[in-house]
Amino acid sequence: MKQASKLIHSCFLRANKPVTSFISTTHLISLYPQQRQKNQQKRSLRVAARPSDLVGETPLLDLTHFLKSHGQSNDSDTTTNCRLYGKMESLGPCSSVKDRLGRSMIDEAERLNQITPGKTTLVEPTSGNTGIALAFLARERGYKCILTMPETMSLERRMMLLAMGCEVVLTPKETAVPGALAKAKEIMEGLGENGFMLQQFENPANAKVHRETTGPEIWKDTDGTIDILISGVGTGGTVTGISQYIKGYPDGDLPPLKPSLYTVAVEPKEQMLLTEAKGGSKQGPQGPHKIQGMGAGLIPSVIDLNLIDEVFPVHSDDAMDTTRDLWMGGIPAGVSSGAIVNAAVQVCRRPENMDKVAVCIIPSFGERYFTHPMFEGIKEEASNLTKQPLPEPYDNTEFGFETARG
Repeated sequence: MKQASKLIHSCFLRANKPVTSFISTTHLISLYPQQRQKNQQKRSLRVAARPSDLVGETPLLDLTHFLKSHGQSNDSDTTTNCRLYGKMESLGPCSSVKDRLGRSMIDEAERLNQITPGKTTLVEPTSGNTGIALAFLARERGYKCILTMPETMSLERRMMLLAMGCEVVLTPKETAVPGALAKAKEIMEGLGENGFMLQQFENPANAKVHRETTGPEIWKDTDGTIDILISGVGTGGTVTGISQYIKGYPDGDLPPLKPSLYTVAVEPKEQMLLTEAKGGSKQGPQGPHKIQGMGAGLIPSVIDLNLIDEVFPVHSDDAMDTTRDLWMGGIPAGVSSGAIVNAAVQVCRRPENMDKVAVCIIPSFGERYFTHPMFEGIKEEASNLTKQPLPEPYDNTEFGFETARG
């Protein structure tokens, strides 16, 4: 009886419910099994039913220290400086922000009965990450998938797509995404009614998913304090959807939460189409660049240029340098992340942005970029590594060395 009373007493303490009246021990013992069963019924296992259920709810990472290491201010009072947070889209199930886009487009197409598992072949031009997202969703849902992409896309991306059963068609690098799009349309003609192109550059589900998920997540996790958004532009869905949620979107009955949000779109300096579209002038030679996932060679219809307050061009070399810095800071991200953080650091340095909160998008994980030119030196170093002799009691002649000690 005493043991049962102690058990019940500890139960009340754990639940932070003080006993305010006396109840007979016998009555409490008879209630305990019922209470325990009721508590067990309230519990729920946090288990995803399928891989696509893991998309979204990515965390923010404090990158303010990155501003210090890149010369924002030497003032020891960090409260006077701009704060920079990274939205870690690289932590999604297939390690990129495009996981959201892939799920959104396929969910919407299924809702409208435009595609049928086991019958429809999904066709899409992609710079890589959207293709990976579509590949894993196609495998999950039972669709065939054919993806076209410029030949400049990394070997790792191609391998991931092939490993998930996709057909990959490469197109000339000189034509960028428009060439991949032309090839995709040709493939669609051959498939007839069994083919379906999701058209990420035009699909309304693109901005929609960021308006409904990414934007609300950032607003919630910053407690509404976000002042500046810095995002790269591939299809334009991320920067548009987040800005719509925070600045307001009358067509979707979304009232403005913070109309003053300053939206910065990042593009390659070698391909300044957005700058030109906003009335600016191109700087330096224009052409192919090395920032995979950005600068598609066209102005996507998804993007709402009216929401963009500034277009910030970043050269591929600067993007790669900042990406290396991210890796050395323990953040293995892709080269587009380097471009975005490079722009974010410079925006946050401005005197008018003191005491403000900035959020930049970290679009993808870096492991799929090892064949990118940025890693040529690392690849050579890794290839030239040699084995080292072992200490006693090992006889190193057994391992190919000339003497027992190596």
